[in-house]
Amino acid sequence: MNRRWLMLAALGCGSGVALGAFAAHGLQATLSPAHLTVFQTGVHYQFIHSLALLVLAGYSERLGRLGQWAANAFVAGVVLFSGSLYLLTLTATPKLGMITPLGGLAFLFGWGCLFVAGWRKVS
Repeated sequence: MNRRWLMLAALGCGSGVALGAFAAHGLQATLSPAHLTVFQTGVHYQFIHSLALLVLAGYSERLGRLGQWAANAFVAGVVLFSGSLYLLTLTATPKLGMITPLGGLAFLFGWGCLFVAGWRKVS
């Protein structure tokens, strides 16, 4: 098991709980419903990819380099995609939205790496 990925997965899931609660209880009065939805989208994608990172932590030795690339891509995706959505809503800086697609591409790259790993029947 890869300790680093396990710790990052725990950090991602734990902070996702905190950010989701913050949005639901602390931001509801200050953000518009549209911005609250954008923030929650960031939390949702953070959770999905943090859980994927948790799975990768358990399979890191079997997946080799492709698993490492996928894990790195998921971490980058959370920072770029979710992070840009959080900052976009909290700072009302629309230009941050230009970063979000880079995070989406990182997510897609990570899933592509896992597809290739499965294609190669890594065991």
